Amino acid sequence: MIPQIHKQGSHTLGLLYYLYGKGTHEEHVDPHLVASFDGMSPDPGRDTTATKKDLGQLLDQPLHLLAADQRPDKHVWHCSVRAAPDDPILTDEQWADIARRIVAATGIDPRDGAGCRWAAVRHADDHIHIVATLVREDGRRPDHHRSGKRAQAEARLIEKELGLRQVAPGDGTAAQRPTSAERHKAERQGRERTAREELRETVRRAVTGARSDEEFFDRLAAAGLLIRKRAAPSGDLLGYKVALPDDLNKDGEPVFYPGARLAPDLSLPRIRERWSGDTGTDPTPRQEEAVRTGPGTPAAARRRTASAAWQAVLVVEHGDDAVAAAHIAAAGEVLDALAKTSAAHTRRELRDAATAFERASRSHVRAVRGHDRALRQAARDLIHGGPALGRGEDGATTAMAIDMLFFLITAAAHWHARKGHAQQAEAAAQAAEHLRTAYQPAAAQPLGVLCQRGRRLSRPVLQRQTVLLREALPRLAEQILAELGWYALAATIAEAEAAGHDPAALLSDAVERRELDTAGSISDVLVWRLRRTADLPADVSALSENGTAGGRPATRRAATRPSVPGRRRSGEETPGTSR
Repeated sequence: MIPQIHKQGSHTLGLLYYLYGKGTHEEHVDPHLVASFDGMSPDPGRDTTATKKDLGQLLDQPLHLLAADQRPDKHVWHCSVRAAPDDPILTDEQWADIARRIVAATGIDPRDGAGCRWAAVRHADDHIHIVATLVREDGRRPDHHRSGKRAQAEARLIEKELGLRQVAPGDGTAAQRPTSAERHKAERQGRERTAREELRETVRRAVTGARSDEEFFDRLAAAGLLIRKRAAPSGDLLGYKVALPDDLNKDGEPVFYPGARLAPDLSLPRIRERWSGDTGTDPTPRQEEAVRTGPGTPAAARRRTASAAWQAVLVVEHGDDAVAAAHIAAAGEVLDALAKTSAAHTRRELRDAATAFERASRSHVRAVRGHDRALRQAARDLIHGGPALGRGEDGATTAMAIDMLFFLITAAAHWHARKGHAQQAEAAAQAAEHLRTAYQPAAAQPLGVLCQRGRRLSRPVLQRQTVLLREALPRLAEQILAELGWYALAATIAEAEAAGHDPAALLSDAVERRELDTAGSISDVLVWRLRRTADLPADVSALSENGTAGGRPATRRAATRPSVPGRRRSGEETPGTSR
């Protein structure tokens, strides 16, 4: 339940005409009074003998207790109270009780002492409007200081008592919600989301990995948005507005939204902070990665994303607050980029993860940008790498990136929880669940192939891997051995050993610095961490049984296709069994 205190006004009758009218888009249905200060106020909605003027004059009578020059110019107090979308429809009696509790909690009409005159109007199933005159019956002004926070606190109590969805308390950093008029307009136009929400997502994606005003506005134009720029007399750009071409007002003109009205961090000055620390040059990819996948491919971008996420977890867990906040904000850009460029079978969940995490990307801890350069570069790489296939190295590295991002987003949820950022912590947790869901279809094929390879390892090799696991990870070994993914991990360990790596060191490093308590499968997590660290191919389905690609031996120097131990042949030592 969300109470919202609107700006104070000076015309009671004007507000009543709106509340009892059809609405800007005829969205008001059966406007009527559910409660008032005396319980007997005229209701112009259902009483044919009552008028809006009658109700307005009744509410404004206390103004006449004051001399004309003492009456406040802004004497109209207006509060809307909205139920959550998944809450049940409340009765008029329930809304009446809610209205009485809100005006009492805010100081408009306290239960002990003189109060203001007020009325609560309902013209939709999910919300009411409370209008009050800010002069008490004794001619004094009410004590309604911090009425917004007081209303929020009372709403939390109401939610618990009525069994409604419990909304986390806000902190003023959330994006502005669509108005009821915007929602009804979207319904009439057959849109799933309002214009404000579509614009917010489009602008957010345009910012992802951008490095300049020019690049940002070019992306907005390419997305089909209408753009208006605001410049100073000197010509310096100060701000911008955007609109959907087909979102028109009653005069047939596009409805423009300033960036700051879409989200607090989408104003032009806040956007510019993101690329203020960028160097303007792309880091050169590792030579081995360039040999295998090419520096500009979707698979290469996903590997770099996994590496950047891996390092960012440490920063969020142990870094300074301002630096951690920057990494959390940049993680939102990575999610947007991954959602935009991933295959269809993961795109919806990744998009939902990015949308949910948008709320977690902002808090009152001001981010110091520049330290988040690696994550922003990862987002840029994803965009420039282009769309990824849902199979092969593209699909497998998508699973690798999702796996690493899951732990980064979980770390962000823990960070927000420690800071008392309830809404942000909840949003990050929701994003993590979407990532968990997206991971399953992305990882099924590559892990399935690895499991088959692991099962085909000879018994001596599996025994060696078991001993190695117990020595390297004594606390986790038995749990890992009981998981279905153990065989995929065994195959990965064998590949890493054949490529010249110390598997014990790889395993220790994989668990030493990162928590695993939230992992659904520890063996899955270790597979991706080892394959990334050892620079092993994420997808092995194209490899032959003896570890060759296309019938040719793998090249150790480039680490492109390390050999995979197979069955032991007569008189031949199994590859990778010596340490």
